[in-house]
Amino acid sequence: MSVKKILMLVGDFVEDYEAMVPYQCLVMVGHDVTKVCPDKAAGDTVRTAVHDFEGDQTYSEKPGHNFHLNGTFDDIDENEFDALVIPGGRSPEYLRLNPRVIEIVRHFAENQKPIAAVCHGQQILVAANVVSGRTCTAYPAVMPDLEMAGATWEDHNETFTNACVDGNLCTAPAWPAHPTWMSNFLKILGSTIEP
Repeated sequence: MSVKKILMLVGDFVEDYEAMVPYQCLVMVGHDVTKVCPDKAAGDTVRTAVHDFEGDQTYSEKPGHNFHLNGTFDDIDENEFDALVIPGGRSPEYLRLNPRVIEIVRHFAENQKPIAAVCHGQQILVAANVVSGRTCTAYPAVMPDLEMAGATWEDHNETFTNACVDGNLCTAPAWPAHPTWMSNFLKILGSTIEP
């Protein structure tokens, strides 16, 4: 397996599992993951939130952990990275307002580099205008945004445990889909796990 350089875009109140678990999974199989946040530097942290599904009309939110950054956003050269990961939570809502975030995402899309986005992370894909003609999924509340941006919504019959692959794009509705989402993303990356 060749080691891939992967960029992860996070911000304060990123969903805890959607940042921590993919980071640990990708590092576990040997990839080099750089975690960055606008206006923050290597050594800084972002606060996370745990979103849970407890039978309410939407997810509940609880305090998560501090997620340490190992890269400085202002130093990022997207040309040096092979793939992109966009976790969900509340951070995509405001990260999509950052012109540099949009520029970075467009680079990965235009160059057909692998992109993994989960939950509300797809809000950034919509803002970058890179989902038209693509099939994807997300947290159900993001469905109207995706459809209005020209994407085809893949319905998982109200289950959060599936993922959608469309070429270089791998999307999932929420953290319960991690096993499927990450295994599909690893396939796109050309990664294998030896028994």
